[in-house]
Amino acid sequence: MPRVELEIKLPDDTLVRYSTAHPEAEFRMFASRSTANGLVVIVEAETAEPETLLHTFEENSDIYSYEVFYTDQRSVLFQIEADEHPSRTAARAAGIIPQYPMILRDGWLRIETITSWDRLSQLKTEFKKADVPFEILSVTQQVDLTTLLTDRQWDVLTEAVSRGYYDTPRTCTLTELATALDVNPSAVSGVLHRAEEHIIKHFVADAQPISNHNSS
Repeated sequence: MPRVELEIKLPDDTLVRYSTAHPEAEFRMFASRSTANGLVVIVEAETAEPETLLHTFEENSDIYSYEVFYTDQRSVLFQIEADEHPSRTAARAAGIIPQYPMILRDGWLRIETITSWDRLSQLKTEFKKADVPFEILSVTQQVDLTTLLTDRQWDVLTEAVSRGYYDTPRTCTLTELATALDVNPSAVSGVLHRAEEHIIKHFVADAQPISNHNSS
């Protein structure tokens, strides 16, 4: 299953306005839960102006409630209740479960998740329906090679790697590898070819292309 890192442009609200006005500030969102009014989120903010941030909570009607747990000259740990963003509703509709912490900087929320290709495609569809701008930063395929290969293929492949058979330039020839394994070169070549075939076919089958962004 792919590990996905993406950024979402959040709609205008108190935290987003502050983060845009103070692009050096970083908000780390550690946990959240739904309420009758919207969403409660536990956030740690790193900012040069923590008192200014707290004043904005008092001055804006989109903050239903807040509680400060800790503050010093550079950071604030607080709980805030506000409206749920359309991006979270879209992610839930697609079956996406984000990993915490999520990072907000300069109006963009960065999240990571491990999901399926189908759900990732559905997330793109839900974001478009909700008019949520987003950008996919990276998609890394999670592959357990030990489930793709036989024990023999795994042993030969790891031996080949450790001896430099796949280095550039190669530091171990096929004959040298076969000697180390005490088999003939044609047998080693066959085992490696079948292992490489499994790995490459699995990678290509799962590496489905997906658009990286949507700025609508």
